[in-house]
Amino acid sequence: MALGMRAGADPAALYEVICNSAGMSWMFQNRVPHILEGDYTPLSSVNIFVKDLGIVLDAARKLAFPLPLAAAAHQLYLATAAAGHGNEDDAAVVKFYAELAGLELPAKKSPEKA
Repeated sequence: MALGMRAGADPAALYEVICNSAGMSWMFQNRVPHILEGDYTPLSSVNIFVKDLGIVLDAARKLAFPLPLAAAAHQLYLATAAAGHGNEDDAAVVKFYAELAGLELPAKKSPEKA
């Protein structure tokens, strides 16, 4: 999402295109709406991903089994937690990319007054 936004794509349009293409996954379809709504209320936090990926990597290390993609994902979630987003929804990993790229993510809409 951050890459597409950096390229100038409308975030909502990008989400729709990816959801209707071979790039669609359950995780993408479930988490990107949080980004589009600017709502990082944790359903599953960044810190949980840090913990769980750490457990997987520890088990793999004991078996001398390489998991390069899990290690890269662990580092991204760890960096996101270190940047102060550990207690936010795991979709907040996009904030790490946005901060690196100087992007402004969609903001949480304030409730309209009746």
